[in-house]
Amino acid sequence: MQDQDDPAAPQELDFAEEGRKLFAGHCDFIWAASKIDGLPPMGPPEIAFAGRSNVGKSSLLNALTNRKALARTSHTPGRTQQLNFFALGAEPPNERMRLIDMPGYGYAAASKSKISSWTQLMRGYLRGRASLKRVYVLVDGRHGLKDVDLEMFKLLDSCAVSYQVILTKRDEVKKAEVDDRIEKVLAGLARQTAAFPEVIFTSSQTGEGVPELRAGVARLLAQMGM
Repeated sequence: MQDQDDPAAPQELDFAEEGRKLFAGHCDFIWAASKIDGLPPMGPPEIAFAGRSNVGKSSLLNALTNRKALARTSHTPGRTQQLNFFALGAEPPNERMRLIDMPGYGYAAASKSKISSWTQLMRGYLRGRASLKRVYVLVDGRHGLKDVDLEMFKLLDSCAVSYQVILTKRDEVKKAEVDDRIEKVLAGLARQTAAFPEVIFTSSQTGEGVPELRAGVARLLAQMGM
């Protein structure tokens, strides 16, 4: 039982409730950019979701917002080919923040020109977007970190963009292996300069970890005074 005199206890409960209310509100697609000069004007804080192709970015966005088709999901890797912007909390220009679904990386079957185009778009966005406050890097919880994930970490470190790892597909990982997966990811993050030292294990199918991620986003907004 938590100590009622512990000031951290109600604070954590507040973040959980704030996160629930934030993601239960208005959320709509507002913009798509396939080139860096096609980005929308900067406005409210932005959080972006990155990860290997088919890691479950769109499914997690749908789970976070309690919607079935906010972001299009597909079993075909490389489906997301642009930066997709979603307004959260109210209609523009009064939204609390924006969610960005980034193109998946590491999809070798795409043409070299297309991979180059995606890479340039992501690099340009990460390096020049003052409104970007955090990138959530999704990692397949069944397999853990791959070399392409480590390359993404290096890019984020070089851009001085705060990022946090979110493991996906927890429902497909044995319970006895969950803690070990988290520890290995944390070990892989130990030397990364811009990494947030916390890992959340999620499942878009069962909802595990989703309330914790919502609470984390609400905490991030509170830290910015939003």
